[in-house]
Amino acid sequence: MSRPDRPQVSPHVEALIVRMDEEMQLRGFTRQTRRLYLAHVRRFHTRPGPRPEAEAASSEDVRRWILGLLQSGKSHSYANQALSALRFFYRSVLALPLELEGVPRARRKRQLPKVLSPVEVRRFLDALPSPKYRAVAFVLYSTGIRVGECARLKVSDIDGDRDVIHVRQGKGRKDRYVMLSPVLRDVLREYYRVERPHDWLFPAGHRRDRHVTVRTIQRRIAAAAERAGLKKHVTPHMLRHSFATHLMEAGTDLRYIQELLGHTRPSTTAIYTKVARRHIRAVQSPVDRLFDEEG
Repeated sequence: MSRPDRPQVSPHVEALIVRMDEEMQLRGFTRQTRRLYLAHVRRFHTRPGPRPEAEAASSEDVRRWILGLLQSGKSHSYANQALSALRFFYRSVLALPLELEGVPRARRKRQLPKVLSPVEVRRFLDALPSPKYRAVAFVLYSTGIRVGECARLKVSDIDGDRDVIHVRQGKGRKDRYVMLSPVLRDVLREYYRVERPHDWLFPAGHRRDRHVTVRTIQRRIAAAAERAGLKKHVTPHMLRHSFATHLMEAGTDLRYIQELLGHTRPSTTAIYTKVARRHIRAVQSPVDRLFDEEG
């Protein structure tokens, strides 16, 4: 049975979406953010039910759509991103005074990061037979960079003389340096000896002119975790969380971890204090004091 064609936006809305993309490029939005925002605007203008022309949409139309996203199981982060996309569309493209302030942003659930133990990390890394994806996994865990930042690394970003890796245009379009550990340097040397990358450090298969996709890395990471017999659903972001948590457990200053992760606010990094065992174990339970006194 063939799938029905997806509804298409009108030529008028499509022209507005093209203009929106141009506006975002002028303002320095990343390609990933542009792609996500444009997709949200398209979905809004192809939603089920009556759809007025873009200029005639109301804040109530937006409110009902956002509510429908949440009721269909979409995350609060997804709904907030969709709202931000529509806010940009109506303010910066149509220049319409749509009162979106009346549409509340969904409160995000504050969940603690999921991490691997050092033993689990070692089992996971040992389960990566491919030199390429073994190198990818080592980069993710030993530097804590985001998966998209890893995918976009170039050979020239690896500075062996200074023992650093140059992360270019990360989140917030910021450059930063992260450490190049001796172990990672050896892994990258072995990978380079086998694969001989030229421009992109991790090219997409035989397409040397393109870098590996985030989705491919995610699939390889999940497959390696399954081979290692890990019960957790391992993702590239879990390796980033593990990097930060293990640094904190080793006593690394929070400010350095913040810089390495590329966080703007210290409060974002501080969440790792809630999962670091060193900090938890440093606090004595009152029941221990009670029985110590009796002893």
